[in-house]
Amino acid sequence: MPGTPVIAFDAGGTKLLGGAVDGDLEVSRRVRREWHGGDRDDVIDTMVEAVEDARADASGACAVGFGIPSLVDVERGVSVQSVHLPLDDVPFRELMEKRLELPVYVDNDANLALLAEQHGGAARGANHAVMLTLGTGIGGALLLGGRLYRGQAGAAAELGHMTVDLDGPPCQGSCPNRGCLEALASGRAMGEVGGRIAEAEPESALGRALAQGVPITGELVTTLALDGDDAARSALAEIGRRLGAGLVSVVNVFNPEVVVIGGGAARGGDLLLDPARAVVRERALRPSRDARIVPARFGEDAGMLGAALFALEEGGA
Repeated sequence: MPGTPVIAFDAGGTKLLGGAVDGDLEVSRRVRREWHGGDRDDVIDTMVEAVEDARADASGACAVGFGIPSLVDVERGVSVQSVHLPLDDVPFRELMEKRLELPVYVDNDANLALLAEQHGGAARGANHAVMLTLGTGIGGALLLGGRLYRGQAGAAAELGHMTVDLDGPPCQGSCPNRGCLEALASGRAMGEVGGRIAEAEPESALGRALAQGVPITGELVTTLALDGDDAARSALAEIGRRLGAGLVSVVNVFNPEVVVIGGGAARGGDLLLDPARAVVRERALRPSRDARIVPARFGEDAGMLGAALFALEEGGA
């Protein structure tokens, strides 16, 4: 298996990350694409072009694995509904297999990130685990009794869309809800909180960035927080407390051994997670409050590596 490459991609709301991956999860060629808007055909075309780029140095690739931010009917390979991409009711596997002339395996992106973390990361050895991926939105995945739980229609574990504030802000994309965890604690929410704090603290590094016309994004907030800016750290802490409020419900419902936090917005590490842990310790029921809350070992690569594992396992490579 180590010598048998697959092509694997993790799609998010604003980016596509992937490459050629072997059975030891070594990535021989990395490919990244950014996207902002576009219709279904634009998204599919970008994915096909990225796969062909990754295949250039991966002769003999036997399959393609995709993690997409969508409710996925895994048996049929259909993207049922996506909040962030125009992939509602799309026969994704069929379309991709026709374009790529390779077997294609597709699942929800957070499910595949947890698969990677179970295989050799922060959830290794766990029978009961939860994963939240913090990016443009918030994805969720569940490991129950050692197996991924997808629900009866592939729509389980959409933890980013649980309500944490009944009268909160409207959620993103096509989600009809208000006050979702995603609306309050995603990377996009981090940028919104950072912008508010930047206005209130113009002498901070965050405030100076705003004055210079730099977009206040979750990525910028995290970078400045890691560099020691107190204003950016305040923003990260606020998002961490909001995340913790959502995690209280998660651990009370599922009583996991470990909660893995992944995605680009989790780059803040303990600056984000310590406030979340504090809220869980204060508000969760015993013994669920003892669940470990840890960063993903594979970071932003978790979804890509999980897509590779999925393709290798389902394809029998």
